[in-house]
Amino acid sequence: MSDQPATEKDPRLGLTVTHRRYVSYAEAHYAGHLVAGGYVLGLFGDVATEVCIRTDGDEGLLASYAEVRFLAPVHAGDVLEVSATVVRVGNRSRDLDLGARVVARGEPGRGESAAGVVEPATVAVTARATVVVPPTR
Repeated sequence: MSDQPATEKDPRLGLTVTHRRYVSYAEAHYAGHLVAGGYVLGLFGDVATEVCIRTDGDEGLLASYAEVRFLAPVHAGDVLEVSATVVRVGNRSRDLDLGARVVARGEPGRGESAAGVVEPATVAVTARATVVVPPTR
């Protein structure tokens, strides 16, 4: 079975799914409440799953990551906005552009539970992923 890209008119191209998640202090892995990069990759998997459900009615399978870039730290107490956009559609595969942005951050210097909105949002992680879905029945 060929995996040739769909035409540019494919309605799945450009679909974007976005999740927001508060990063619990239980996720802190390093000094300074720094969170391991694998945490964000897990969030990418969650948003990619929703893309597959929306485009193909199946959870699909995240087959690979490419061009993963860790650009800024993620800390416990952050609120992350994680997005996936469909950039290529094949017969059974889809390529996604992924991004995680810090949209709010704890500010312990102002008080134990103080936090503020990060404007503009800080791009923390970007990646390209390929997901695969079962053949059409």
